[in-house]
Amino acid sequence: MAKIILTKGGTVIQEMTLTKERTTIGRRAHNDMVIDNLAISGEHAVIITIYNDSFLEDLNSTNGTQVNGHPVSKHFLQHNDIIQMARYKLVYQVDSEEEIKDNRPKMFPVPRPDATITVLDGPSAGKEMLLTKVLTTIGRPGIQVAIVTRRPHGYELTHVEGQTYTRVNDVPLSAGARALKDEDVIDIAGTMMKFSWKAV
Repeated sequence: MAKIILTKGGTVIQEMTLTKERTTIGRRAHNDMVIDNLAISGEHAVIITIYNDSFLEDLNSTNGTQVNGHPVSKHFLQHNDIIQMARYKLVYQVDSEEEIKDNRPKMFPVPRPDATITVLDGPSAGKEMLLTKVLTTIGRPGIQVAIVTRRPHGYELTHVEGQTYTRVNDVPLSAGARALKDEDVIDIAGTMMKFSWKAV
């Protein structure tokens, strides 16, 4: 299981295991990890964890977020990445056994080709997104957000933000990830989208 270790000036301040799908970091008290410093934004960043994978997103913070010395807005975290926020550093670590052993269920018996998501309505109707990244976010931050995760044998959709769950084929997602099937219709943040396998 992954964890983050918060340090300042070489001194360890806090260690947190990433047990939640969404771990928020910021100055305000409602965050999962609170850093009480004016250089840290109220809601500075979030780490989204799905199975053994973690994804860092800067929440439009005032002073920004860096990973291994480079400014980032979104970043797929890897073992021993160093996240920097002002004078604070967070080391992302994955248990060595977790890196080697993968207990995730296999969703499909054979490898599948690339897939796309096509917007069906609204001003972006017809726009197509090719799902080539490990993690692709869809929706509207602050309203409703989900993540499409690319696996060796298919794709999964996980709801990560919003008071109401993202819907697939008019059925709300429950907690956890759902395997996507060809022609699935996703309803997120008031926009309809269609998941399709890319023709080969």
